[in-house]
Amino acid sequence: QVQVVESGGGLVQAGGSLRLSCTASGTIFKINDMDWYRQAPGKQRELVATITSGSSTNYADSVKGRFGISRENAKNTVYLQMNSLKPEDTAVYYCNAHVVSYGRSYQYDYWGQGTQVTVSS
Repeated sequence: QVQVVESGGGLVQAGGSLRLSCTASGTIFKINDMDWYRQAPGKQRELVATITSGSSTNYADSVKGRFGISRENAKNTVYLQMNSLKPEDTAVYYCNAHVVSYGRSYQYDYWGQGTQVTVSS
């Protein structure tokens, strides 16, 4: 079994910063990509940022230049540094880890429970 836990959400004023963390634990052989998604009320879940095991990154256009994704492979942890936050960044942020478990040859996606980010104007 694999567990994914996010932390670091909260309430911040527009223009402020937050850093989200996400750690995967359990029967992990390796983690391929790790992603951050977000879902605002009444909207579909959207991909915010992706980082590969080799630390290549990709971002949604709406967050480019403001958010930074990074990871510590030894800790099975991914971070999302969010700067210059805007009210439209308000959402529940979810971590997704693409995990290959011991004894398996394929990856499986594991999701965290989400952490709320609220940006006030």
